[in-house]
Amino acid sequence: MGEWHPESPARLQAIEDQLILARIDGLIERREAPLAELPAILRNHSAAHVALIRDNTPRAEGEIYPLDGDTMLCCHSYQAALRAAGAALAATDAVIAGSAANAFCATRPPGHHARPTEPMGFCLFNNVAIAARHALEAHGLERVAIIDFDVHHGNGTADAFRADPRVLMASFYQHPFYPYTEPEPRTATMVNIPVPARSKGDVVRALIAEHWLPALDAFAPQMIFISAGFDAHRDDDIGGMGLVEDDYAWITRQIMSVARVHAHGRIVSCLEGGYNLSALGRSVVAHLKALAELD
Repeated sequence: MGEWHPESPARLQAIEDQLILARIDGLIERREAPLAELPAILRNHSAAHVALIRDNTPRAEGEIYPLDGDTMLCCHSYQAALRAAGAALAATDAVIAGSAANAFCATRPPGHHARPTEPMGFCLFNNVAIAARHALEAHGLERVAIIDFDVHHGNGTADAFRADPRVLMASFYQHPFYPYTEPEPRTATMVNIPVPARSKGDVVRALIAEHWLPALDAFAPQMIFISAGFDAHRDDDIGGMGLVEDDYAWITRQIMSVARVHAHGRIVSCLEGGYNLSALGRSVVAHLKALAELD
């Protein structure tokens, strides 16, 4: 999205570096992400949304097309967005088929701000929403949950599923903060909780125990998707919260406990935010160690 932009290729390299430093890179099975096919994208996004990205993707290397003040296209953006969504779809297929116990999609661009008709907030296609719809429509699941622990509200995901009783969304997010959506009443399938800046892990753990876990148990999801943003870390200047690696590991273990009871352990996690490179890499390692039960 431009050399100045925080949503950069260096994010994935930072994750790779920390996997090596933690000596777990060789313990993780890796699979190449395919390109998503258009019908899967269109389950969640309008044809006009797809055309906006496809038709404005620059042809020349180094050229940038701004969709808005935060969200840019380069000549590789459309293919990258298709591959990010394709990773989430392939991970869903693998976990449901049982060829993977769970999966983490180390992909960019992120997705949870992308609304059904509008890319925004660094996000082109909503990878988690596309994967959740794939689980429901292609695999016939009746109930799925989406957990979002990014520092920003996953407004695109909320817009996609607000009226869908088959999907429970649970999140916390810093408020007031981008994308400046107003808090909504909690329902049986929308448990999105605003928290003030400078909130630390104890606050987040308490709200998860009090609000997320009872809602998840009552809903009994058959599969869980995670919008795994790590920009609520205390070292990440893009947000203002105070989580650390141990908090992300704890959150992941709580989600896994729910998945074991209700969803045969089925989890697909997709990278969202996280822009301090060291904190991002360390936090992803904590998340993966918990998912792989290496800790």
